[in-house]
Amino acid sequence: MTNPSEKWISLLGLAARARELVTGEELVLQDVRKNRVCLVLLAADASDATAKKVKDKCTHYKIPLKQVADRAVLGAAVGKAERVVIGIKSRGFAKKITELLDQ
Repeated sequence: MTNPSEKWISLLGLAARARELVTGEELVLQDVRKNRVCLVLLAADASDATAKKVKDKCTHYKIPLKQVADRAVLGAAVGKAERVVIGIKSRGFAKKITELLDQ
C-alpha cells in the first residue's frame, strides 16, 4: 500500500494515462486562459519567473493552484522527463488530488 502522502502521485499517473493532463508551461497557460483546466500543479523548484507567471494567470482566471514536490517527482508521476507545470483537465481528478494534497 502506498503512503497516504504519495497517493496523489499515483492518482496523477492515472490521470496521465486517462489523457486528462496538460504538461508544459505554455500549454498549461494556454488552457488556463481558455478555462480548460480545473487545477494546476506547480513544482516547488520552479524558477521565480515561471512561478510568478503561473500564479498570476491562475489567480486572474480563478483556477486553483497547488505547489507540490519538485520537477523530478512530477515528471516521474506522469511518465515523462522533468515537468514544472501540470494542468488537470478532469474536475474529478482535480477534486481528489486537491483532497489528497490537503491532508
